[in-house]
Order: sequence, then structure tokens, then C-alpha cells
Amino acid sequence: MKRHPQILTIGRSSIDLYSQNIGAAFEEIQGFDAFVGGSPLNIAVGCSRLGIKTSLLTAVGEDKVGSFILNFLNRENIDTSLIPIKANARSSAVVLGIEPPDRFPLVFYRDNAADSKIDIDDVLRAQVERYEIVLLNGTALNKEPSRSACFLAAEIASKSKAQTLLDLDFRADQWHDYRAFGITIRSLLYRIDIAIGTEEEILAATLRDKEAVSITHQQISSPKIKGNLHAAIDELLTLGPKVLIVKRGARGASVYCKGEDPIEVPGFPVKILNTLGAGDAFASGFIYGLLQKWDWYKSCRMGNASGAQVVLQKGCANFMPTLKESLEFIKTHGGF
Repeated sequence: MKRHPQILTIGRSSIDLYSQNIGAAFEEIQGFDAFVGGSPLNIAVGCSRLGIKTSLLTAVGEDKVGSFILNFLNRENIDTSLIPIKANARSSAVVLGIEPPDRFPLVFYRDNAADSKIDIDDVLRAQVERYEIVLLNGTALNKEPSRSACFLAAEIASKSKAQTLLDLDFRADQWHDYRAFGITIRSLLYRIDIAIGTEEEILAATLRDKEAVSITHQQISSPKIKGNLHAAIDELLTLGPKVLIVKRGARGASVYCKGEDPIEVPGFPVKILNTLGAGDAFASGFIYGLLQKWDWYKSCRMGNASGAQVVLQKGCANFMPTLKESLEFIKTHGGF
């Protein structure tokens, strides 16, 4: 079967309103810049800017926000033909503060979200089997019908021998119970070749005890989770993925393959302005390496370079690096 080059990403999309007042407390923000976001959208843009032919399956509402999102995607040469407009639903929005070095509060507006209404027919129309890589997103699993749509996409992709990737994307306030995230993720992993997540997301994927969660008002979308990270990694690897990649921020990334010692990939030291979107940039750089048939180390090094460039910026998708920019960045920061 002839495949469609090269990647399909599936899941959420949004208008992102970023604080113009860097360092100001959220309550003191005076204005916002309008960008776009959502993990699968960010990854799609990052891939497209690296020269990868990219399609996105999300959904928008019959509203101006949806038009704003689609207009941006079309300018980025992303295939938007798969994106349905959902009647009686709203395009998503996120409001974000920037308080470096370690506070980036965000508020989701996803009630009646259009992208949560991606359904089985949308997946069938997408012809998932045509793609080399299919990337799914954890937040799209939080409710129906997008949950069933993602499970079907993973089933079709795995049967067609496409590589299936899962970005864990744990957003705690999008789940009725934190533990439901883990139950759902663990049910899907047998269809996944490569899973990608932060340390907190990997712990969340094995969470069974509410007492292990430490949460404050400021951490509502990203709570602190206690647990044994190595045990969590081992558990997830037993459920199906051939590879689990742990994003460690400024420390780089670690690659865990079944039955092998982990591969530690250093990051690039830079002064952080905004960490939001850096993990999605990592995924796009990593995917570029994957499509080039690079080894795990070099692919993750490319991912780290993409992430390091985005943390210097005040937004996500709008600031994803090009291939030329990434290769130059790597060259001037120690090489691969």
C-alpha cells in the first residue's frame, strides 16, 4: 500500500492567549497576544517547519476562533482537509501567564470543545493507514467521542504497520479523576510503538492512589505526583511500547527500550523564558530524526534542540524552528 507522506497528528487545538506582561502575576496581566496551540497542533506545525509533510485531525467550531486556527494552519502548509467544523460546539481557548523561570499558569476553556467531538467517521475519512507515523494525544482520550476515535486510529495504524506515537499530554483538570488518565493510557499502550512524556506524566499514567497527588491552585493543570519513576517506566514498557522517551526539560531526555540500558541525551543550556510548548517542539524534532532513520540519541538531540529554541520564545506553535534554524542551533551549541 502506498503511504501518504508522512505524519498525521490527532487531538486538540486552540487559540492561545499569552500574557504580554512577562513576569507579571496572572491577576496583573494587562494584555494578551493571540497565538495558536494544543499539543497535536504544535507538533504538526513543528514537523511542517522541519520539512515534513503533515496532516492534522482536530476539529473547530462554527466560530471566528476556528477560522483563526485554520487560517494559521493553512499558512503553515499543513493539510487541513481532514479537520471538520462541528456544529453546536466551540473552538477551544487557553489563557496563559508567563512568570519565569518556573511558573507558567494556564486556564483551559474546553467546555463543549469541538476537538473533543472528533468521531469514528472522522477517523475513517482520514484514511489513517496511508501515513508513515500517526501521533495521538492524551487529552483527546478524556471523553467521548474523541476517545473512541483515537482508539480506532491506533488500531488502524498498528494494523497497517504505521508507527504509532503517543504524547501523554496529562492535563489534570481535563479529567474527572486523575486516575482515569492512567487507566485510559494503559488500555491504549498495547497499540503504541513509542510513548513520550515528562516524569510527571509517566507517574500519572501509573497513578492509582489519590494520596500520591499534591496539588495547589497554581498547579491545577500540572499537579505534583509522588511515586517511583523507574517502577512506572518499567510498568508502562510491559504494556506494549517498544520505546518510552522521558522528557526531562533542561536535563535533556532519556530513552528506555525494553531490555536495554537507558540512553541519556543531554539538553542544550539556554536561559528559559517560557517552557510551554517546549515538549511539543521536542516531539517534532524527534519525529524528524525518526523519519531520517537516525538513532535514538541523534533523534532526541534534534528534539532537545527544537525544545531549547522554543523556551526562548513567548509562545508555542508560532515559534517552532525551521530545519535550517535547528541545524544551525545545534552546530553552534556543541553539535549532535
